[in-house]
Amino acid sequence: MKTVGIICEYNPFHNGHRRQIQQIRERFGLDTAVVCLMSGNYVQRGAPALVDKSIRAKAAVLSGADLVLELPITVSLSSAEGFAAGGVRILSRFCDVLCFGTESMTEEMLVQTAQALLSPQLSDLLKEEITSGCSFPIARQQALARMGVKTILSNPNDILGVEYTKAILSQQSSMTIFPVFRNGDYHSQVLSSQAPSATALRKAMLSGDDWQTAVPEATVPLLQNAAFHTLAAGERAILSKLRTMTDEDFERLPYGSEGLWRKLMKACRSKNDLTVIIEATKSKRYTRTRIDRMILCAFLGLTEEDMGILPPKIRVLAFNDRGRSILRTHDCFCNAGEAVDETEQRIGNLYGLFAINAVEPPDSETKRRIFYHQEKS
Repeated sequence: MKTVGIICEYNPFHNGHRRQIQQIRERFGLDTAVVCLMSGNYVQRGAPALVDKSIRAKAAVLSGADLVLELPITVSLSSAEGFAAGGVRILSRFCDVLCFGTESMTEEMLVQTAQALLSPQLSDLLKEEITSGCSFPIARQQALARMGVKTILSNPNDILGVEYTKAILSQQSSMTIFPVFRNGDYHSQVLSSQAPSATALRKAMLSGDDWQTAVPEATVPLLQNAAFHTLAAGERAILSKLRTMTDEDFERLPYGSEGLWRKLMKACRSKNDLTVIIEATKSKRYTRTRIDRMILCAFLGLTEEDMGILPPKIRVLAFNDRGRSILRTHDCFCNAGEAVDETEQRIGNLYGLFAINAVEPPDSETKRRIFYHQEKS
């Protein structure tokens, strides 16, 4: 029996995600175990997840996943490279194969590009391109072109796919890769039922438009009854934190190198809302997403030293009978109990401040329960 891993956010779970799980079993067999390593209540673009992680994990198991583990926040709020590296390091303990979506790249292209990014030659070329003043993604693309690699790294899933492949190679992981073609536009604002973008789905749900056909049937009641969370709903709480931070607090933030933390600090002390702060801080060289992650890390109290560190055990969110057998084999790596450590509890309790209808109580993290789906025989 193969065990296939997926590093995901499921923000929220939709038909495209279910199709990926189906493709795994079409390729490796119906007895294949699918392990999902899912971001918790905060996602990589630097925002709260639309709905609680327990709901998203339950939706995944009801639609074919066997085990859902929580990607630690020190990984989920990392750059694409850190996100991939942390995810691969965790799933290498459980899985034979890593499956991920890609817009345009074959397995051969992924490996070729990953090998180029790991080449010692890249470092000097990358420095030269960054010195010219361009952003890191553009500098990397131009450096690769100078090395003879024709791959265009502009699509989100292609970029992550290369980072996953690079992490597997650099860590000498035994996992192989299974890239699957992703239909539709990742950033599309128009909701498609067969190949929905999470962006369009979140937009439809928040605006009250029809969205039910874009998610599996079992997911509909979960999302209909869920509380929604947005960055905008927690803006004043974030501003309160930013306005009370010291110089040293800003200096310790992740992603603040090359004086970016000073620029953010100056904006926080002179501007009156998040949008203006972000616009005053970002530039051609520093992307909006990087600033968003810095701000969310500031609010959550995460420092540069925290990022990338993995806890001794990975938290279990949901599983079925097949997932339970995996847990029994790997119980030394998984926290199947309900207890959470102090940092996890503190960060989890802040999530309720992003609820759009009413602030949620601060004890939800300690009351969270693992979902077990007992399948019919």
